[in-house]
Amino acid sequence: MKYVVILTDGAADTPVEELGGRTPLEAANKPNIDALAKLSEAGMVRTVPDDLPPGSDVANLAVFGYDPQKYYTGRSPLEAVSMNVPLELTDTTFRTNVVTLSDEPNYEDKTMLDYSADEISTEEARELIKYVNENLGCGEYEFFGGFSYRHLMVWHNKKNEFELTPPHDISDRVIGPYLPKDETILNLMKKSYELLKDHPINKARIERGLNPANSIWIWGNGTKPNLTTYAERFGVSGTVVSAVDLIKGIGICAGLNVPDIEGATGNINTNFDGKAEAAVNALKNGGDFVYIHLEAPDEAGHRHEIDNKVRAIELIDQKIVAPVLEYLRGCGEDFRVLLMPDHPTPLATRTHSAAPIPYMLYSSNDEKPSGIKSFTEAEAEKTGVFTERGCELADKLFAK
Repeated sequence: MKYVVILTDGAADTPVEELGGRTPLEAANKPNIDALAKLSEAGMVRTVPDDLPPGSDVANLAVFGYDPQKYYTGRSPLEAVSMNVPLELTDTTFRTNVVTLSDEPNYEDKTMLDYSADEISTEEARELIKYVNENLGCGEYEFFGGFSYRHLMVWHNKKNEFELTPPHDISDRVIGPYLPKDETILNLMKKSYELLKDHPINKARIERGLNPANSIWIWGNGTKPNLTTYAERFGVSGTVVSAVDLIKGIGICAGLNVPDIEGATGNINTNFDGKAEAAVNALKNGGDFVYIHLEAPDEAGHRHEIDNKVRAIELIDQKIVAPVLEYLRGCGEDFRVLLMPDHPTPLATRTHSAAPIPYMLYSSNDEKPSGIKSFTEAEAEKTGVFTERGCELADKLFAK
């Protein structure tokens, strides 16, 4: 039996006026997904418990089959694992974005113009983080370069007792009400602005008409995780295909292979073909399981890019679902496919929601009419099937 998860990050939504009152899943042309949905178990599932934040960390842990209420220790430590940053049990880690703030004199009066600094290149961002670490890092805390706008800070021998705001939650808002109460973190962010606003990389970006990465934003705090491996839990070997350190980190903690995919960006310009090829090759080479994580719908939701969100879903159907299904149908083995978002990222709010999301679970040796016409929020809800704990879907996927 081959097992595949296709995770369409943030694809679920609410009706959008510009799409004629349809959601992006309803507006998208996705014949391969819809055909599979007609022969699958379909329904709604809650991936984010009421007492946890609606992030991709919590939601993807649930989809991987780990109860977030038991295993969740924060977002950034999972990213640290992927970045090969060694952690002690006494360390607290933080996601550190490079962001674009407006230029008011007082830091508190600035506006969050862009949580990703125009999805800055990894090369530029790592140079900026290196500069920040050289000037602000010390034996107590240090900064590590990651991918694009996503980076890391480790505060050694520090208890995790912070309440911090994700920058993508406050797009186009004045940052004052959302600044950290911890004076050390706040001062690091303020000092970073003075360091970065006139940095040559940012001057060059402005000349090219791009947003400067003129401040760091510290959030996503957590501590070292400890997950049971997939070999121990489900008796399978597998691979995680993703551009995002968070998802790669979960995969590493789960004992799964995590290849680097050339040209994988986490947005609509990602190397979809390369991701599909990596997934198929992992299965061809004897792997039982592959988790294909696709960030593009989520990024489009955060940036209120309506057409790009619809297009991202269509590209997933065309460039991921179609070739993966073609391989599975010809491989001579039975297979199961779980396809779902991790959480909604509504275009209206530009941030994550904890609302339930649609899912479909297809079994090649147990096709069953689902009664739905297409894979959408409304159609999935019509089935009346509801799973309260998202982590239970993995048990269904791997059921003998």
